[in-house]
Amino acid sequence: MALADASDAVIIAFNVAADERARAAADERGVQIRRYEIIYQATDDLRKALEGMLAPDKRETELGRAVVQRTFSISRLGVIAGCRVIAGIIARNARLRVIRDSQVLGDYAIDSLKREKDDAREVRDGLECGIKLAGFNDIKEGDILECYRIEEVARTLS
Repeated sequence: MALADASDAVIIAFNVAADERARAAADERGVQIRRYEIIYQATDDLRKALEGMLAPDKRETELGRAVVQRTFSISRLGVIAGCRVIAGIIARNARLRVIRDSQVLGDYAIDSLKREKDDAREVRDGLECGIKLAGFNDIKEGDILECYRIEEVARTLS
C-alpha cells in the first residue's frame, strides 16, 4: 500500500477481494483498488490507460506548393508575395516552408491569404494569390512556398 501511495499507482486485484484493513488503508491514503473477474477486462483497461498517457504523434501532411512570381513592399504591412499555386492548395490555416535554391529558409504561419483582393481560406492549383507571412519579409522572386499542416494522431499500443 505504501508503494502505491508513493507512486500514485492503482492496485489491480484479479479474482480476489481486498479485506477491510486493506480497503481502509487504501481509502485513508487515496489509493484506488480496481477489482477484475475477467483478465481481458483488466488488460483492456490497462491498454486504455496507457494509450491515454502516450503523447500523440505529429504527422505532417503536404497540401501544396506555390512559386513567388513577384513581391510587393507595402510600408505598413511588409512584403506581400504574389504567387501562383503550382500543385495542390495553399490553405490559410496551414504553415508555409520557404525554399530558396533548394535550401529551407524557414517555417512560418500565413498572416494573410488573398485571391483577387478578397480574403481566401484556400487557393487551388493554377490560381494566383497574395501571401503575407507572419514574421518574414525576405521573400524573393523564384522562392518556393511549401504548404503543409501538422496533424496530431492518437498513439496506440498495438
